[in-house]
Amino acid sequence: MLSRLMTHVEGAYAAPTAEDASVAFFTAMQDFGASYLQTRLYRRPTSILTSTSHWAAGGFITRLAPTAWPGSAAFDYVCFECNPLLGAIRESRTSYRFSDFAPQDSVQYGAYWEALSEADIDDALCATSYGSDGAIASLHLGFHKRDFSPDEAFAIHMAGLGLTERLMSLTSPPPTAAVRLTARERDSLALVAEGKTDWEISVILGIAEATVRFHVDNARRKLGAVNRAQAVARLVNQRLI
Repeated sequence: MLSRLMTHVEGAYAAPTAEDASVAFFTAMQDFGASYLQTRLYRRPTSILTSTSHWAAGGFITRLAPTAWPGSAAFDYVCFECNPLLGAIRESRTSYRFSDFAPQDSVQYGAYWEALSEADIDDALCATSYGSDGAIASLHLGFHKRDFSPDEAFAIHMAGLGLTERLMSLTSPPPTAAVRLTARERDSLALVAEGKTDWEISVILGIAEATVRFHVDNARRKLGAVNRAQAVARLVNQRLI
């Protein structure tokens, strides 16, 4: 699933600008029911993280939504009055759904989901990359469906992380030296990219589970990623897997 989807959105990773990459990614993801996109590249607020400080950080690249949505009462409500996604930012999450932080069966978030429905969002998958000096590249990808299989959700999240890594690289200077991974580190991350567990990777490569974790963590540190998902995305962005 991931290999097929990555081929499907290849144009986004080859785009010359952050805006072009965002639009190309959304166009490709419409085949999967995408109805909304927002991309940002900003720095984490140094003040207390609130809806207002998060918005004031700016860095909006592209927003593709119904014309009447931005600036509407519903838009202002989910951006300023009820923004459960701040929890994901505090935890430095790289992949999550809106519904992970705003359960759809909770009365507390009834108005939240009603407001999002005005933008044709039944749920949204989010991807976030974290760079140096507090840099953050984020993608909010809304869908008018929410019944993704685990494999579909995993593949879309990984593709989204590939996009946020691309956004980061388009606006940041390239690294002074290429990251060199060992063959085992690269093989282990490539299998992580296919959704394999550490145990499954250990069987495929004929090594111990602890050794798999060792190789994956070494690769993550070399790539400067906060977790293995971002490490995979950085390899995808560099066309190394």
